[in-house]
This record gives sequence, C-alpha cells and structure tokens, in this order.
Amino acid sequence: MNARLSTLASWLVTLLTPLALILFAVRLLLTPIFLQVEYRLPGFPEDPYGFTQQERLYWSRFALDYLLNDAGIEYLGDLRFPESGSPVFNARELRHMVDVKVLTRYTLGTAYTVWGLLVVLGVWARRGKWWQAYGRGLRRGGWATVMLVAAVLLFVVISFEALFTAFHRVFFEGDTWLFLYSDTLIRLFPMRFWQDTFLFVGLFALAGGLALALGVKSSGQEGG
Repeated sequence: MNARLSTLASWLVTLLTPLALILFAVRLLLTPIFLQVEYRLPGFPEDPYGFTQQERLYWSRFALDYLLNDAGIEYLGDLRFPESGSPVFNARELRHMVDVKVLTRYTLGTAYTVWGLLVVLGVWARRGKWWQAYGRGLRRGGWATVMLVAAVLLFVVISFEALFTAFHRVFFEGDTWLFLYSDTLIRLFPMRFWQDTFLFVGLFALAGGLALALGVKSSGQEGG
C-alpha cells in the first residue's frame, strides 16, 4: 500500500480510538447491570424523600428503557405512583428526558459509526498489508486516550460540579436540566450517581487506552 495513504489511515485510527473507547464505556453504562451496581455501592446517598433502593431500581429502569426503546414520551408520562396516583415525572422532567433521548441516540449512532470504521480500517489494513501502521495508530490512540481521560478525571476529582455544569450547558439549552431536589430525576440520579458515572467512563477508557498503548505491538518498515 502507498506509504502516504497508510500514514493517513493510521492517523485516522489514532483519532477514532479515544472515541471508540469512551463511547464503549458509555454504552456499558446504559445497562441494568450498572444501575444494580451503582445503587449498591457503599456510601451511595439515601433518598431524603423516601425512595428505597428497590424503588430506585424499579423506577430508574423505566428511564433507562425509554432512552433505548422507540417509545414516545408517554412511556414515562403515563407512569403513576401506586400510593397516590400522581405522575412519577413532571412536565419539566419529561421535556428533559426527550432531550436526553435525542442525545442518547446521537451518541449511540456515533458509537456504531466509529466502531464500524475501526473494523473496516482493520480489515483493510490486514488485506492491504499495512497492519503494522494500523497497530501504531491504535497505540497512539491509546496514549491519546490516556492523556485526554487523565485530564477529565482530574476535573472530576477537583471540581466535578463545574464539569457537570459545563457538560449540560454544551448539550442542553438554558436551565432545562435543572430540577428540584424533590423531583424524581434527582431522587433517582443524585449528584453522586453522575460523579460515579464520569469516573466509570474515565477509568474504563483509561484502562483500555493503557492496554492499547502498552499491549499493541507493531513492526516493519511501513509508513504510519
């Protein structure tokens, strides 16, 4: 294969690798297993308004399922507390969940595209005899992931609330993501939940980046 083309393709692999690792970690979060683990972590704050652990697991599953299914917002809007018959989510929360679903679909679509591109590039690298350059791209991508995630984790530890606020201002309009402490979304997903979420994504991507940076071997005289 042309050395210049293999070099460009190798650097494309480098750019895609951090995205692939981070988005894979995000996809793992969108599973019931993460909810089961998170709510059972030592020190996870109790709900001051009375949700038990089992109730949190029950109602949060609806929120998760809504993000991944094809149902409209009535999937959440029709939910009622059995004791009072009042809606589980208010109108403001429902509007936010619509926005979150749009973001989730965009994120997953991006993830599948990135993973698919890496697979296609890998097949091309094997058949086009630029596999070593592909490996170098993965290794560089691993180091890029380590540096990027390390910086984000530093912010998580030092000033998570500022990072959390910045994240929402980028992806959501105005103050549509702000709620009362008594609202269901806050009771199900307190700040500790999101801090752990960022930590999980960061640590998983960091581990994956290190594995690629230190574990992928390349040799030969190819470009890239």
